[in-house]
Amino acid sequence: MIRFVLSLLIAAIYLILTLPVLLILWLIGKYRPGLRDRAARAMIRWIFRVLLAAAGVKVTVIGAERVPTDTAVFYAGNHRSIYDILITYVRCPRICGYVAKKELGNIPLFSTWAKYINCLFFDRNNLKEGMKMILEGTAMLKEGKSVFIFPEGTRNKNSSDLPLLPFHEGSFRMAWKSGCPIIPTAICNTINIWEGHFPKVRPVHVILEYGEPVYIDQLDPSLRKHAGAYVQKLMEAMIEKNEKLL
Repeated sequence: MIRFVLSLLIAAIYLILTLPVLLILWLIGKYRPGLRDRAARAMIRWIFRVLLAAAGVKVTVIGAERVPTDTAVFYAGNHRSIYDILITYVRCPRICGYVAKKELGNIPLFSTWAKYINCLFFDRNNLKEGMKMILEGTAMLKEGKSVFIFPEGTRNKNSSDLPLLPFHEGSFRMAWKSGCPIIPTAICNTINIWEGHFPKVRPVHVILEYGEPVYIDQLDPSLRKHAGAYVQKLMEAMIEKNEKLL
C-alpha cells in the first residue's frame, strides 16, 4: 500500500503545483503552439518517470532502434494497465498523442494536460466521432506528430497477456492514409504493477518490445484491408517470446 499511497500523493501534488503552469502553457499556445507542445511533453515525461520510479517498475526494452526517429509513426500496443501509457510515453522520440476514450477527457486538469500533449478522445459508441478522430489522427501524423493507439479498444482483463482481444481495423486507416509506418508494440507484465492486485502497487519487471516497421502499402494486397489482424499476429508472437524472459 505504501507505493500506492506514494503514487497518489505524487500525482496529486504535481497537479496542484502545476496549476499556474497550465495558464502559462495556454498563453504560450496562443502564439507558439509548437513550443507549448514541447514544454508540456517534457513535463509529462518527467512526472511519468517519477511515478514509474515510485512504483519500482523495471523495464527491459527490446528493439528501440527499430523505431524511426525522422518521421511520425503509428504505434499499436496491447493494453493491460494504465502504466502502459507511462512506460511507452517516456520512450517516444517525438511528440506523440495517445487515443483515449471520451470519458477520460472529462476529468478536470487531466483533460487539459492530455490536450496539451496532443491526445485524441473518442466515443466508442459514436461512429461519427470515431471517423472524426481518425481524420484528426491522420492530420497529426501528416504534421509529423506520432500517434499511439491500443487497438484492442479497452484494457484486456484476461488472467495472462495472451490472447489479445480482436483489434479494431478502423484505427489503422490513420497509418494507411498518412503513409506512416506502423510500429507493433508488445508490452508484457504491466497488469502486475497495479490492476492485478488493486489497490496495491508492486515493483515488477516489464518487457517492452518494438517490432519492425510495417508499411501498409508494402503489404500483400490481400493483407492491406486486414492490417490490424496482421499486426496483431506480430505482437502475439513477440509477447509469447518475451513472456519466457520474465
